[in-house]
Amino acid sequence: MTEPLSRASALASRHAALGSGLEDWNGMGTAWSYSTDPRDEHDAVREAAGMFDMSPLKKVFVRGPDAAAVLDHLTTRDMGRIGPGQAAYLSVLTDAGTMADDAIVSNNGGDEWMIVHGSGDTMALLLASATGRNVDIELDDDLHDISLQGPKALDILNAAASADLSGLPYFHHAPATLFGHPCRISRTGYSGERGYEIFANASVVGDIWDQLAGTGVVPCSFTALDKVRIEAGLLFYGYDMTDTHTPWEVGLGFTVSRNKGEFRGKAALMAARDKGHIRNVGLVVDHDDAAAGALFLDGQEVGVINSPCWSHRMKKSLALAHIRPGIADGTALEVRGEGLDTTARVAPLPFYDPEKSNTHAK
Repeated sequence: MTEPLSRASALASRHAALGSGLEDWNGMGTAWSYSTDPRDEHDAVREAAGMFDMSPLKKVFVRGPDAAAVLDHLTTRDMGRIGPGQAAYLSVLTDAGTMADDAIVSNNGGDEWMIVHGSGDTMALLLASATGRNVDIELDDDLHDISLQGPKALDILNAAASADLSGLPYFHHAPATLFGHPCRISRTGYSGERGYEIFANASVVGDIWDQLAGTGVVPCSFTALDKVRIEAGLLFYGYDMTDTHTPWEVGLGFTVSRNKGEFRGKAALMAARDKGHIRNVGLVVDHDDAAAGALFLDGQEVGVINSPCWSHRMKKSLALAHIRPGIADGTALEVRGEGLDTTARVAPLPFYDPEKSNTHAK
C-alpha cells in the first residue's frame, strides 16, 4: 500500500492535467515528468523561459532577536555578511563536519530570515541550534515556490510585476506584486540561466502559474530540471553529496566562511581540509544516452557516476561523478555499468556557460 504524502502542492491538479503522476519528493507530490517531451522543456529554459514547481522544498521562517545567531550556528556562512534583501547558498553540517544538507538563507529584515532546503536534516538541526534561544521557527507549507528560469524570464516578470526587477542583483530578493498578487521574488534558481523564484501563498499561486503559462512560459518537469542542473554543474543532495562527504570534497568549500565564529561541525570540517577521499567532477561519456556505473583507471575502481543525463543540446552524455583525488581533468576512465562498458573523460564544471555569464548577467 502506498503511504499518503504528508505535504501537498496547490498546483497538484495542474501537474496532473499535464500528465504528471505526482511522484514523491521530500514528502510532496512532484512533477517528475509530464506528457510533454523533456527535451522541449529543456529548450524552453535555454531559449525562452520555463517554470518549475519547487514547492517541495521546505520553506522555514526563523524569527526573533536570536535568529541570526541560530543560523550562524546551523550553517557555514557568516550571517553578518548577509544584509536585508540578500541571500546566500550554504552548507548545513553534521557534528562530524559532513554535509547534512544544502540550503539558501534569505535575510528578510526585521529579525526575520527564511531558510529553504531539500531532503536533508536541516529542520532537526535547526531546532537543536535554537535550543535556549529567543527565536520562533515555522515551517510554512502554505508558501509555494515557482521557479521561472530562462533568458526571457526578466522581461516576462517585468511586464507583470509592480517593480522593475532589472536592477535586482544575483542572490537578492524583494517583496512585490505579480499579476496583482503579493509575493516575494528572489533572483535565484537551479538552471544555469538568469532566473527568479516566486514565493507566493497557496491562495494565489495557481493564478500566478496560469498567468505565466498564458504568456507562453513552458511548465517543466523535474526530468528537465535534472538536465539543466547537470549541465550547470549543480549538485542534488542525496545523489552528488551525502552525510559521508565534506564540503571540501564536493566542491562546496566556497560556502564556508572560515573566519567566522563557532558553528556545528567546524572543528571537524577544518581538520578534514586537504584530506578528502573523493573529488566531485564532471564526465563526458562515450555513449548515446545517460550512463550510470562505476569508474575504473588501469583496472582499479576509482569512482562512481552519481547524476547522469543525455544533453540533446550539447549532443553529449554528461554526468556528475565522484572520483579518487589526484586524477586530473582530461583523464580517460573506463565506465562499467549494467549492459555498459565504455569510456569517459574527466571534464571541468560547469559543462554549460563555464563563465556563468548567464546567471550573473547585469
